[in-house]
Amino acid sequence: MEDEDAGLGDGGEASPPHHAAASGDRARDLAASPTSSRSVTQTVNGSHRFVIQGYSLAKGMGVGKHIASDTFTVGGYQWAIYFYPDGKNPEDNSGYVSVFIALASDGTDVRALFELTLLDQSGKGKHKVHSHFDRSLESGPYTLKYRGSMWGYKRFFRRNALEQSDFLKDDCLKINCTVGVVVSTMDYSRPHSIEVPESDIGYHFGTLLDTLEGVDVIFSVAGEKFHAHKLVLAARSSFFRSEFFDHESDEEKNETGTGDEIKEIVIDDMDPVVFKAVLHFMYRDNLVNDDELMASSSDCSIFDSLAGKLMAAADKYELPSCDPDRGVRLSQRQLPIPAVRDTADSCRM
Repeated sequence: MEDEDAGLGDGGEASPPHHAAASGDRARDLAASPTSSRSVTQTVNGSHRFVIQGYSLAKGMGVGKHIASDTFTVGGYQWAIYFYPDGKNPEDNSGYVSVFIALASDGTDVRALFELTLLDQSGKGKHKVHSHFDRSLESGPYTLKYRGSMWGYKRFFRRNALEQSDFLKDDCLKINCTVGVVVSTMDYSRPHSIEVPESDIGYHFGTLLDTLEGVDVIFSVAGEKFHAHKLVLAARSSFFRSEFFDHESDEEKNETGTGDEIKEIVIDDMDPVVFKAVLHFMYRDNLVNDDELMASSSDCSIFDSLAGKLMAAADKYELPSCDPDRGVRLSQRQLPIPAVRDTADSCRM
């Protein structure tokens, strides 16, 4: 047959085809989900208005001499505006006023955009604007390499024209400065990957078992009563699913009554402590701890009294996730591994 031929190895023994499929499923489960990241570069902007009162008295202080504004913070750095009434460039013979923005705090290679605006005080809104923002695509941000580095204009405005303009009013000038510090951030959002928290469904089902809320079946094991929920057991065990639902008559399946009578099932081939451990696993999806195992030991070794019986019960009730290796890991210190497996095969529940 085709399936058998496909599963033959070098030794001539058939290899179950579903093993390969299961391996493929595991590989898909382990495949990394696609992720993404994004670098975002933008400016952190801030403004400061510098009012220069007494312009006429500031004139004549000398070329290269400036009046400094108070410092202001933008993008984590300190900045200041320098106004040169007689200009910064000696070659201009005080024909222009100069305005600069200076880095007033420690920093290296600070990249920024700048804008200097001399405000029209006539109310007409005809401000004189020197903006680096408008030319950012052409030249990119300006880099200030160290404290004291400046950006601005030596020939910001011709002085005799300034003194006849609406920019000067009541011997006062107003300069508005905007600084945009360039910052880059990494957006680590992963739109294709959702971090799933660790499941706590075992805790919630365990609480359901502890509180006995909504129980609808009772197991009598050697005279000890255990309450449970049919749907939980059926979901965890094909044995119980068949026991509870496959054998129901059509009339029973369609019952909608709210009677208080709960079905009782007698189990006479299992110790109560073993059945309690089975319920613990089915509800909480983990095994009882070593302390409970040791406390349950009486006439024989720990594994003979509970661990081996638990594995045998798992086989009886068709609990594939309660595999023998999981039982072995309960306490490898107590018994050699081969003995544990033998116990699982021979132990009476």
